[in-house]
Amino acid sequence: MTSKPLSGPAAIAALPRDRLIAEFSLWSANLANFESDLRRIEPHVDLHHIDVADGHFAPSFLFFPDLVARIAGLTAKPIHVHLMVDAAIVETQTRQFIEAGADMISVHAENGEAGLRAVRLARELGAEAGVVLRLETPVEAVKPFVSEVAFVTLLGTAIGVKGQSLSDKACDRLGAARAILREAGREGAVVLAADGGIRHETVPLLRAAGAQTVVLGSLAFGDKDLAGRIGWLHGLKVAA
Repeated sequence: MTSKPLSGPAAIAALPRDRLIAEFSLWSANLANFESDLRRIEPHVDLHHIDVADGHFAPSFLFFPDLVARIAGLTAKPIHVHLMVDAAIVETQTRQFIEAGADMISVHAENGEAGLRAVRLARELGAEAGVVLRLETPVEAVKPFVSEVAFVTLLGTAIGVKGQSLSDKACDRLGAARAILREAGREGAVVLAADGGIRHETVPLLRAAGAQTVVLGSLAFGDKDLAGRIGWLHGLKVAA
């Protein structure tokens, strides 16, 4: 069992803000040997990202609370669970994954009032909360959530399918979200994240558009020189 120096909102507040956060998607880990990959990435990861999908809101079936509990016992780094689930179960899933060890739960803006209730529940249970937008959802849909979350994540590809190319709309959508955060006086308090289509050639574009973290899949797990890859990531600058 690995002990965490910080958990919940304190762990999320302690994430670096002077460089890109290294957020690793465990969907791209060796699913037959999580422990080996966790040991490999532990020196480089700022935040673990775990996708959860119900096969309805998103086409995949991913992951489950017992797995999160196992991962939580193997890492000192915070865990971000992204719930790609229907509104009918988002509050129940929020509770289950926090009890399993999640430090932050991100729900979809498309969940509406149930999503807002889940955000408030996450905070009541001692975790942090975030909001995510599907690619086809207008960026303005984050507005009801902005005052209550620590992360705003924009998907740059269709939901729940790996290996897609980044949408041409992704960078403009990040800029629009950044403007909403600025207008709300929340730009300094909320991390703007990009998820999907993360490639060597797209990360600099997303960073320039305002991304403060990108969800790393094969770009990190598939790189034999992980230290070099993360050093490159840290050196990318956001546009003014």
